Amino acid sequence: MEKRGYVYIMASKRNGTLYIGVTSNLAARVWQHKQGDIEGFATKYGCKMLVWFEVFDRIDQAIIREKQMKEWRRVWKLRVIEELNPDWDDLFESIC
Repeated sequence: MEKRGYVYIMASKRNGTLYIGVTSNLAARVWQHKQGDIEGFATKYGCKMLVWFEVFDRIDQAIIREKQMKEWRRVWKLRVIEELNPDWDDLFESIC
């Protein structure tokens, strides 16, 4: 059976630096970002707030969506965040 997939956006602050990722375990991955356990872009720029995510039935669908979104203009990314989360709340608590 295929694993469920998630595309997510982490932010450093409201309208700050954005990081788009994909995972099969959203809560665990966001926790890793919050702890600084994942070396790379998100840690370097302090992207520790989960501000948006999308759920897929299969991880391969999520990977396709992540690749598409990484090509998007910043304004499009901001738009999807603000449609779901206009106050830029950290959504981590809501997924635990």
